[in-house]
Amino acid sequence: MRNEDKTIHEFDFNFICDFFLNMERQGPGSPEATLKALGFIDNLTDKSLIADIGCGTGGQTMVLAQHAPGSITGIDLFPGFIGRFNSNAGKLNLQDRVKGIVGSMDNLPFRDEELDLIWSEGAIYNIGFERGLREWRSLLKTGGYIAVSESSWFTEKRPAEIHDFWMSVYPEIDTIPNKMAQIQKAGYIPVASFILPETCWTDHYHAPQAAAQEKFLHKYAGNKTAEEFIAFQRREAELYRKYKEFYGYVFYIAKKIEQ
Repeated sequence: MRNEDKTIHEFDFNFICDFFLNMERQGPGSPEATLKALGFIDNLTDKSLIADIGCGTGGQTMVLAQHAPGSITGIDLFPGFIGRFNSNAGKLNLQDRVKGIVGSMDNLPFRDEELDLIWSEGAIYNIGFERGLREWRSLLKTGGYIAVSESSWFTEKRPAEIHDFWMSVYPEIDTIPNKMAQIQKAGYIPVASFILPETCWTDHYHAPQAAAQEKFLHKYAGNKTAEEFIAFQRREAELYRKYKEFYGYVFYIAKKIEQ
């Protein structure tokens, strides 16, 4: 396997955490996109329980907490991310209703029908879109919502280079209509979907990485794995610039129904 063909999961967790730790977001997104998705969700109250699964350092979580009532539990596999998450909550004086815990999205610490809202920006791919929808559904109250952003094709056909890249890193990528059908099949009413604007990638994800990449390479000077990791990040950004009309992140919002 060539170095550039590696997926991010093949790199050491410590490298991933160290690189992304000081970034507001660990994937494409923006406060505006978070709030747009939140706008499709009703019935939240001060007693609502919300889970942000794969929360990272909590950039989107803090936006949610500042604009939605209820208590939010952020869950992420990386202890470093959760440490920063709880620090950020404290700085915003949100610590009484926003808490981050270390945990895995395939073993969540919630009871059946406990949650009013499940949120996951750019993270459900770690467990798989269909599997996440299916397994997390039991944790939602009937009438509760799920809101996730997920990589999706915008077209039925696309150039071989970008097709092959995504087949190597996330074969479950699919078109928006097919994703909506998967949502419905999993026992939800599809409420809305929208494509994240290009600025969610360029301004809020790729641009902040530029300085971080140089610092990372300086910190790990001569470390081949670190160099490969940065090469992967740069290739991912270049592919987006080249093929952004064919794919991107899409926010999907859905409501649990009785079955």
